[in-house]
Amino acid sequence: MPLLSVQNLTIDFHSQRGHARAVAGVSLEVNRGEVVAIVGELGSGKSVTSLALLGLLAKPAAHIESGTARFASEKLGEVDLLKLSEKELQQVRGNDISMIFQEPMTSLNPVLTCGSQVVEALLLHTSLSKHAAEARTIELFTEAQLPRPAQIFKAYPHEISGGQKQRVMIAMAMACRPALLIADEPTTALDVTVQARILQLIRDLRREHGTAVLFITHDLGVVAEIADRILVMYRGRVVEQGTVLELFTNPQHPYTKGLLACRPHLSIGKARLPVVADFMAVDAAGELVTRAVGAG
Repeated sequence: MPLLSVQNLTIDFHSQRGHARAVAGVSLEVNRGEVVAIVGELGSGKSVTSLALLGLLAKPAAHIESGTARFASEKLGEVDLLKLSEKELQQVRGNDISMIFQEPMTSLNPVLTCGSQVVEALLLHTSLSKHAAEARTIELFTEAQLPRPAQIFKAYPHEISGGQKQRVMIAMAMACRPALLIADEPTTALDVTVQARILQLIRDLRREHGTAVLFITHDLGVVAEIADRILVMYRGRVVEQGTVLELFTNPQHPYTKGLLACRPHLSIGKARLPVVADFMAVDAAGELVTRAVGAG
């Protein structure tokens, strides 16, 4: 049985101007210890999908129209995440499922020290004393490869770098050894050298603790490094999925082909960089098809 099985998830957003379908019939599975990447451009529905799993969508604007999300919770047993009460979700968040957000600058509380924010999570989800939780937080900062963990424990978020903030977020996410880690664009705001270290840290956590990862990104280079399987989302739908090797060597959907084709290459020189739309067209039936390169 998969650790997480999402079936036919459909999400609408309602406003005074009408409603928009952000996610349309998405299905996916994540097995224990597996890294599954969701790839797509801005507005594809990938982040909305992940937020729905933890009950973090803005209500009443967001509404789950249909679908199930079966999850094997250690405390609650097999549950449908979409039907849990807020109290039940609080037992799942941080304990069974943790999330690393895209922007650590806005995800950490600016008026609390880095250490106290991790201690708070440990006190909420474990039976540790405050002293033991503080010691455990120092250990987590060390595991996250933070320099001078004791000093960062006492530091406020604005006193440390962006990469260090993200490591604090990872330490917080892994504090209770969750079975599933949702990483929503965790390296987008970081430079490439820090990005490489964060990816290695996530790989280490997976290897050492058997953590499954749902990795959300638009960066195909990152996907190639870390994922076992890929789901490609376009306009709220999963248009293609497969192993990393399958999608990179033999993509089938026009959108996937466009994503791969518009990656910059050293051989392009000063020529105009291609975009996804250059490789896509709509046929008479309204379906996406691959456009011949150079066609108008």
